[in-house]
Amino acid sequence: MIKASELTEKEIINVVDGTKLGMISDIEINLEKAKIKAIIMPRTGGIMSIFTKSNNIAIDWNDIVRIGNEVILVNLDSTKYKDENFYD
Repeated sequence: MIKASELTEKEIINVVDGTKLGMISDIEINLEKAKIKAIIMPRTGGIMSIFTKSNNIAIDWNDIVRIGNEVILVNLDSTKYKDENFYD
């Protein structure tokens, strides 16, 4: 069992190309099914991007490959997060 607060201490890494994507800032929960829907990470672009919900990136729970002690491995199409709009 892992606590939501423990998730925010882990770095997100894409297994497709080994890119460090960032840290989790929040989680999205489906209350009807009592399941985590996505992990949320802020887009890069300054400290204010943390406080703006529209500047967050949701990574679907199904894209998570493994949750380790220090990192979360995700399987994302590298063209998606390298797109200029992914971090803007």
